[in-house]
Amino acid sequence: MNVLVINGPNLNLLGRREPEIYGTQTLKDIQDELRRAFPKIRFTFFQSNHEGVIIDKLQSTLSKKVDAVVINPAAFTHYSYAIRDAISALTVPVIEVHLSNIHLREEFRKHSVIAPVCKAQISGFGSAGYRIAVETLLQHSPKS
Repeated sequence: MNVLVINGPNLNLLGRREPEIYGTQTLKDIQDELRRAFPKIRFTFFQSNHEGVIIDKLQSTLSKKVDAVVINPAAFTHYSYAIRDAISALTVPVIEVHLSNIHLREEFRKHSVIAPVCKAQISGFGSAGYRIAVETLLQHSPKS
């Protein structure tokens, strides 16, 4: 199975940015954890602070062999209809992940424009949310 993991703006600052909310693990720590937990899965990891680049990466799955996408759109979650539209064009399952529980945070963070076009949303489990997303994909994969 080939899984693309996309992380949005400011997630490159994990481990330094608001550790009381996002924890102390870096993005590389989370990637290494996924590789160890799922050694048979081929992961492609991607992070960008730019909306259009994330859209380009999502659209690239239409021509490349990707079986699923895990995406943490970060702040784009709440307003990027362009990322939502790119996800809705995909033919593979997509799971939205958030480290913090967005439903317990500021009012503007409680709404996701991305969730309605995803198979599921996982929020509030820290880095374990990425593992939960991959486990969910494996359980619902026709190849499993």
